[in-house]
Order: sequence, then structure tokens, then C-alpha cells
Amino acid sequence: MDSLLWIVPLSLVLVGLALWAFFWAVDAGQFEDLESPGWSVLEDDSPHTAVVESGNEPGIGARSERGAEPPPAKPRG
Repeated sequence: MDSLLWIVPLSLVLVGLALWAFFWAVDAGQFEDLESPGWSVLEDDSPHTAVVESGNEPGIGARSERGAEPPPAKPRG
């Protein structure tokens, strides 16, 4: 019974904090556009510029960037 004296007020404080955080997020515009972030994954607007480690490929240095031009092809013959 004694534990109810601190569990009930603690739960009320936690509910108050959760409500404050929710209304703050609504005010800050967190729930304005829920569709665009999902569709932005499907867009292919620019190549990635991540650096890829590759020391085994001939004609390419130890480090190359994705989306960069490949090395010129060697003529056959």
C-alpha cells in the first residue's frame, strides 16, 4: 500500500511528460508530411559519392568513388 504513494504520482508525471513531448512534436511539424520520406528512398537523383576500398581491380587505384567514370578500356588486338 505504501508503494502506491509514489507509484501513482510517478506515473502521472510520466504521462504528463509524454503528453508534453507529443504536443511539442506536433507544434514542431514532425507529423506534417508522412508520405515524402518513404518515396524519397525510391528516387534516384544523384550517384553516391561514398568511398569504396578496392585494391584488387586493375586500372583503379586503392580508393575510388562510386559514380566516378570507369578507367578507359584497353584496346584489343
